[in-house]
Amino acid sequence: MFSLAAENLLSPIVLSFVLGLGAALARSDLSVPEAAAKMMSIYLLFAIGFKGGVAVSDHGVDGALALSLIAGVVLSALLPLLAFALLKVMTNLSRIDAAAVAGHYGSISIVTFVAASTVLESAGLKAEGYMVAVAAAMEAPAILSALWLVSRGGSGDAERMSGDLWREILLNGSIVLLLGSFAIGWVTGAEGLAKIDSFIVAPFQGVLCLFLLDMGLIAGRGLRGARGVLTGGVFAFGLIMPVLGATAGLATGLLLGLSTGGVALLMVLSASASYIAVPAAMRVALPEANPSVYLTLSLAVTFPFNLTLGIPLYLAAAQWTTGG
Repeated sequence: MFSLAAENLLSPIVLSFVLGLGAALARSDLSVPEAAAKMMSIYLLFAIGFKGGVAVSDHGVDGALALSLIAGVVLSALLPLLAFALLKVMTNLSRIDAAAVAGHYGSISIVTFVAASTVLESAGLKAEGYMVAVAAAMEAPAILSALWLVSRGGSGDAERMSGDLWREILLNGSIVLLLGSFAIGWVTGAEGLAKIDSFIVAPFQGVLCLFLLDMGLIAGRGLRGARGVLTGGVFAFGLIMPVLGATAGLATGLLLGLSTGGVALLMVLSASASYIAVPAAMRVALPEANPSVYLTLSLAVTFPFNLTLGIPLYLAAAQWTTGG
């Protein structure tokens, strides 16, 4: 595990993130244009979705895919309940802020998923191609759980499930692009991939490095402005919750009989925290929640932890439990 962690820490992907983080903390004027960052995000989502669709095309639709999708939805719905209970014990956050944070920890970080997929490829491990579909399925249920947690407080928020919120959840750009590219890859298969291989495969890791450079800059700026927000309990939650989520993902992956790579990816999905889809939904559903709390936690605490230490830890646990 330690050798894997050291190898991951010295990978171009992680070092690019560290460069951006260090530059932001040092108050450098280094920046990535917003349009360029958006384009890189679109590219990464399209590439990972397309390759996942091709893998499902080769594998075929079966019961394993259906069970994995159901398991992903259940995990996404239940993990916020665990996160909320932990937050009430460890922090003094209000019910609305705790529910908003909890929703982020039931949903997923697609960039963490992509980084983990890259680590698996470097280790020579393959995962089920339909894990991309599982990732997409885990985006929305956590949002509904967060709203349920708020409504239990007697604040009369049943009407929060408005058309605007449903539109935000179902038509969120990251979900649409991920599922759409997955469908294209599924329909066109290996022949379709061969036609755009030089676009989808070769530039992928280079674009990911630049994207993580930008993520590092954003995380560093978040940490700089986090005084008074990141109390000891809140910070500790951002490190403990991913491990608990990964443990739930490990147990679920073993029950599903996933491969070593599949178990590792389900652990990563269960351990990650959203900083794209859920914040967008929270702005509509819980506008009174403090974004400096949930964004700082997910992007500036949990994301770096998963990227540097979490992924090697989860992969080592998957290899040890599956014998892979």
